[in-house]
Order: sequence, then structure tokens, then C-alpha cells
Amino acid sequence: MANLHTPEPELLKPGIKAPVQETLLTPRFYTTDFEAIAQMDISAQEPELLAVLEELRADYNRHHFVRGSEFEQCWDSIDGETRRSFIDFLERSCTSEFSGFLLFKELSRRLKEQNPILAEAFLLMSRDEARHAGFLNKSMADFNLSLNLSYLTKNRTYTFFPPEWVIYTVYLSEKIGYWRYILVYRHMEAHPEHQIYPLFRYFESWCQDENRHGDFFKALLRSQPQLWNNWKSRLWVRFFLLTVFATHTLTVFERATFYESIGINPREYNTKVIEETNNTAARAFPLTLNTNHPEFFSRLEKCSENNLKLGEINVSDRPKIIKLVQKLPLLLSIIWNLLRIYLLKPIDAESSRATVS
Repeated sequence: MANLHTPEPELLKPGIKAPVQETLLTPRFYTTDFEAIAQMDISAQEPELLAVLEELRADYNRHHFVRGSEFEQCWDSIDGETRRSFIDFLERSCTSEFSGFLLFKELSRRLKEQNPILAEAFLLMSRDEARHAGFLNKSMADFNLSLNLSYLTKNRTYTFFPPEWVIYTVYLSEKIGYWRYILVYRHMEAHPEHQIYPLFRYFESWCQDENRHGDFFKALLRSQPQLWNNWKSRLWVRFFLLTVFATHTLTVFERATFYESIGINPREYNTKVIEETNNTAARAFPLTLNTNHPEFFSRLEKCSENNLKLGEINVSDRPKIIKLVQKLPLLLSIIWNLLRIYLLKPIDAESSRATVS
């Protein structure tokens, strides 16, 4: 499957990369109803929340994010499309981690007086996200670029999500982040010849931060019965699972060159990440999607094919009205395929709750 050509990085000023244009596929910055979260009754899952909080306090990775001498070399050997797509990977990852830092930091500040357990947990998770973002930004600097995170804070669009959407989204973001990182790490462990850059060696411990954050949000989700024990919540769960999986699919195939450059088959990687995240979600959600259905991945990949065609149209020099006419059937096809996936009969996770570990 073809992928989009990654454009040369645009600069705000020498050495400072302009943020990637905001689209449905780029990491977003969020705000929410902080008072509503402060008022949440978490007593039903308080022991589990406190257990994860103890792990966050232990700060197992406090000495992990230290750049060794292996970084101290010239990286001009990574060039061309591989270099551009790798910088894009670093930027998107850094922006996503920094977005989490901002949200968690503000939650901690707003909840400090009313819900000290959640406030402390969010503070410690913001610590982890800041480390991740800083480490990724230093990696970008190895390629003579970096993000101005202060500029991002002031100029990025903030999207309002109700608390329940934040919980669904962040839970899935952390868990799919775990599987994205650990699968790359395991691949590099098995195929060291593809270790083009030292960052990947840090992914094993790094992804445990993602896992702990996901576990905290799982307990928070399960403490709120309205998020999992009624028909409305089941519809929302299906929506957010599909949204995250579709976004991942489109992003992976857009940047297929990057994954191929480190010896990863994009299709196999995308499938494995989604299947594992879907299985993990059964621990928190009342249902999961049927990823074994023969239409599931074929329709996701059809969406990706149409997305790549949209990208080609966007960068063409055709008149805007022609672009619109050409894009409309592709957009309708994406919506139709996503709807067909959404309507596939899901897997009931609640009935097997006692057997899911």
C-alpha cells in the first residue's frame, strides 16, 4: 500500500519546527469540566486507585530518561523520506505526550482541594508525560529541530470533551500507546539490525508508564457505573474504540515508509496493535469490537486507501472546486465503511468479566 510523501519540515525560526497542521489525525489538546471530575464518587474503586497511585509514587522510571553516549553522534545517515517520516513520528509522539501533560497538570491543580487522590495521581502522571515529551523533543534536536512547547501551549486549539469522553479517550490512548511502544521494542530486540536510533531501546520501561496510566483510568472508569452499565455507554464505547482504531490505521499507513525503514510491516503492526488494545479494553469496557470479523480490517484499510487518495488531492494544484468534487465520494466511502464496522455485532466483555485478567 502506498503512503503519503512526507513534506520537508516547516520552521518557525531556525531550529524550531512549526507545529504540524491540525487535522482529525493529529494529536489534540483537551480541556474538560474540571468541577464535574472533582465531584466524582470514586469509592467503588478506591482500593484499586490507591494501588495504582502507590506505583506512581514509586516512580520506577525516575532514572530511565537519561540520554547516554550512544546519542552523541551525527545522524545524517538517516536521510530522505526515512528522516522526514521519523521526524514526523517524533513530533506527533511529543505533541501527544505534551498534550497529556497539560491536561493532567490542570486536572491536578483544579482537583487539589476537592479530590486529593485524583489530584495526586494526575500530578504524578503529568510528571511522566513531561519526561516523555522532553525526551522526544531532545531526540528531535538530534535532527537539528525541536518543538517550542511554550508556543504550542499558547497557540494550539483546545478541544472541550465532557469528562466521560476524556476518560474513554485517555484510557484508550494510554493502552494503545503501550502496545505501540512494546511491539516496536520487541521487534527491535528480535532484529537489532533495524535499530537505526537509540530511542527504541527506551521503549520497554517507557511503555510501563503508559500501562500504569491506563490502569488508573480503567479504575476511574469502573468507579463510574454510568460509563459502562447501560445501553448509552455501550454505544459510546463502540464509538471510541472505532475512532481510536481508525485513527491508528490511517496514521500507520500514511507513514508506512517509517515503519518499513525499521523493518516493520505496517499492515501486520497495525493489526497486532489493534487486536491487543481491543483485548486489553475488555478489562474496562462492557464490550469490545469484533476484530476477527472478515470485514473489520478490510474496511479499515479501505478507509486508509481513501485517506491516502484525499492526501494526494490536497497537495495537487487543481482548483478548489475540482478538489471538493473529487474528495466528496472518498469522504462518503470512509463514513460508510466506518458505519459498517460500527454496526458489526460487538463482543460482550461484561458477561465474561470474572474470567478476564
